[in-house]
Amino acid sequence: MDFIDLAAQQRQIRNIIDQNIKAVLDHGQYIMGPEIALLEKELLRYAGGKHAIACASGTDALLMALMAYGVGPGDAVLTTPFTFIATAEVISLLGATPVYIDIDPKTFNIDPGHLERAFAALRRGDRATYPLPAPAGAASLRARGIIAVDLFGLLAEYGRLHDIAKRHGLFLIEDAAQSFGAEFQGRKSCSFGDIACTSFFPAKPLGCYGDGGMCFCSDDNLAEIMRSIRLHGKGSHKYENIRIGINGRLDTIQAAILLAKLSLFEEEVRLRQDVATRYNTRLRDCPGLVTPEIPAGYRSVWAQYSLMARDEKHRDSIMNKMQAAGIPTVIYYPRPLHLQGAFSFLGYRAGDFPVSEDCARRIFSLPMHPYLSEGDQDRIIAALRDAAED
Repeated sequence: MDFIDLAAQQRQIRNIIDQNIKAVLDHGQYIMGPEIALLEKELLRYAGGKHAIACASGTDALLMALMAYGVGPGDAVLTTPFTFIATAEVISLLGATPVYIDIDPKTFNIDPGHLERAFAALRRGDRATYPLPAPAGAASLRARGIIAVDLFGLLAEYGRLHDIAKRHGLFLIEDAAQSFGAEFQGRKSCSFGDIACTSFFPAKPLGCYGDGGMCFCSDDNLAEIMRSIRLHGKGSHKYENIRIGINGRLDTIQAAILLAKLSLFEEEVRLRQDVATRYNTRLRDCPGLVTPEIPAGYRSVWAQYSLMARDEKHRDSIMNKMQAAGIPTVIYYPRPLHLQGAFSFLGYRAGDFPVSEDCARRIFSLPMHPYLSEGDQDRIIAALRDAAED
């Protein structure tokens, strides 16, 4: 059994994929070919907004967004420690400082109440009232913005986050790497942040066959800057460079693949909903397990189906038993970012973000993809119910 079955998806659209790739090979525009602009247009049609800027990865999308705001040394960007490293990595790459905010234990997304407390502490340089990076003790950092992560396919609480950002003059970036296609009250992911960034890594709900990403925004100036950054800071022509940029272009072949996959995407989201509903219905009463909750008005795209065990020992026992039964499970994420060696220079300690740390000890994910058969779902559910027993 596969944790994610990309081959099953490919069988549905192999002819379209082959045709689209052949078209690229025929016209030979492998860099910034016409499929790039078409993909940007189609994804704008789906998600809403004014501008879409395709790029080489979700990481590059986040990097380009921060560069467009001129983030650099002395700046603080507030984000969650319970996410993939790229979210905070791009902050540090620019010489700025990640300031971590603990998460809501039910949604796994950044907690707006904690965000308010952290901003107040950062403004005062007061590490006694909320954990802050060691260099911030003298209030030397200037808060510039927030990166909210839509973890596991569920949108963050953008109503409250926008209010906080507006009151404090902060930009708000939506890290939608896992949430493309998610909704809140009918409004789609990638339309909530001042800039939204998504990823087309193969395992994502909408993924290509390599790396890929996209930025979305409604601000004309920010869009122009990001398009320039994507092409080495390009100005009016190829050899005019008006700012420092990156090689952030999406390959034309990957755009062609995404255009083929887009034809299936909404149906695949529906199938993911069916799998998650079946899991929730059959596992909600399982002793020692906490199933995921989706708040009213939200639609998750279920990039992952993640549960909480009773404690770390219970989680590890479950995963070992599932492995013995031939069923893969994965931990997203086993160590919060504030405890990763890469960020040791920030001076955070164990216990600073208790919700994130507790989740890291207890969380695990089951196989989740649109083509998971009911028979395989039944097998997973039965094995998990047995494994969860002491």
